[in-house]
Amino acid sequence: MKICSLIILTTLVLNLNLAQAHNHNKPTTIEFSEHLPETGNLVLGIYTEGNLGEFGAKLDAAAQGGISHAIQATAFKGEKDSTQLITAPKSTGLSQILLVGLGEKGVQHSALDWQNMGGNAIQKAVKKFKAAPPLVFDVADSKTIANLAYGAKLGSYYFDKYYTDNKRLKHQPKLTIVINKGNKAAELYQTELEPVANAIWYTRNISNEPANIIYPESFVQRWKSHFKGMENIKIKVFNEKDMVKQNMGAIYGVGRGSKRPPRMMVVEFMNGDKDEAPIALIGKGITFDTGGISLKNPTNMWNMKFDMSGAASVMGALYALAGRDAKVNVVAIAALAENMPGGNAQRPGDVVTSMSGKTIAIRSTDAEGRLVLADANYYGDTTYNPQLLINLATLTGSASRATGKDYAPMFTRHDELVPKFIAMGQQTGDQVWQLPLNDNHFKAIEHKMADVMNSGPDAPGASAGAAFLGTFVRETTPWVHFDIAGVAYRDDATPSKASPGSTSFGVRLLNGYIKENFE
Repeated sequence: MKICSLIILTTLVLNLNLAQAHNHNKPTTIEFSEHLPETGNLVLGIYTEGNLGEFGAKLDAAAQGGISHAIQATAFKGEKDSTQLITAPKSTGLSQILLVGLGEKGVQHSALDWQNMGGNAIQKAVKKFKAAPPLVFDVADSKTIANLAYGAKLGSYYFDKYYTDNKRLKHQPKLTIVINKGNKAAELYQTELEPVANAIWYTRNISNEPANIIYPESFVQRWKSHFKGMENIKIKVFNEKDMVKQNMGAIYGVGRGSKRPPRMMVVEFMNGDKDEAPIALIGKGITFDTGGISLKNPTNMWNMKFDMSGAASVMGALYALAGRDAKVNVVAIAALAENMPGGNAQRPGDVVTSMSGKTIAIRSTDAEGRLVLADANYYGDTTYNPQLLINLATLTGSASRATGKDYAPMFTRHDELVPKFIAMGQQTGDQVWQLPLNDNHFKAIEHKMADVMNSGPDAPGASAGAAFLGTFVRETTPWVHFDIAGVAYRDDATPSKASPGSTSFGVRLLNGYIKENFE
């Protein structure tokens, strides 16, 4: 008993130490300044043809044309996202200047283009200087500057919480954006974009954490801490006893094999018309997926910590909406379980009864995400009668093989919803593309012993998975499912993230879609 207690205590201390390690993952702070730095380094965004802008021209004048001369000497053209490091003339007081190309002046770039330019600039600056110096873009438009700042914050994201070698650290505690006097960029950024950036940050953090740190109970506690103090937020959490009482046999069955019990986290943000039905955002939250008794190949099992990305993103989307005080009613539901092959785990061949009363034959315990969402969908649909129900889930490998890393497949019975989601995906960078869902996919999941089966139909895997989810949503409820298995994480850097790992897919998409169509 003493040895067992010592092991448990040691494990708890280790997990606590890991959870507190370095604290390097706090969101980067953006500050706006009307003054150029007098010493150190600088990032200077310039257009083609050496157009330096107001701040660049001041520096050039102080250097008696030294910056213009350096641009000519290095043949820097200022093409979009190109960079050139130059030594700053001594008269400026600066050490080095990283020139960042903004492309041709007058060209109409999208908000996403400017965001990506901001992200690219900060990543190049960190690579050159390690600590990012002040950024000067010499762009007059407040909205453009705000988007550059937003992009810089996203692009600076790096999850280095567990590095013990200081040389490897890349997190930037603070970024400074230099703006003209009277520019409204700071106000616009702080009210509209910073809450979204912080939501993305928290979503990535919780998705990137290892499964010994984030499991159903700690997922709930982490998001509770983020939501603490926010207005119009109510949180309900269902534990395993509640699930049994509510006849949620599908989600309870998945969590049975783990010592980490399942949870369903329900967060209400009611800030719209009192009589208006909410939008329901429901995410798959498998905090680790071994496949259960239907054990996965162990080679790539390590990345199954990302199987809770859908749940993280729906919480992140609601955080973004609440953070910017959106005048809408939204409910986010995280269906949380750890899928383990324990002695109490459900087996292939078992039959469980969902909250809806429908029975489900378990063909594979590795098709567990659709099970936890079955009960979450039914609960969300019948409890809130939502005007729109959206699923976000790393559901199938078939989805990633179909659309790769560029798009999340979209499934729905309501085709009129598709064009606006595709358009918003293009605007935000969370791109989606519709895949088929028809009666044959619903027929394919019918089972001889139970109402439906969770795996094994002779149908395209992603469409069959979508049909399973749709079975637990009333046909009269507008419903959309995004299978984010191929886009939830990626190991390479993009302009909107420097770190390998979570992409926070869905936060920008859902925030933008709700803003444009419901606010």
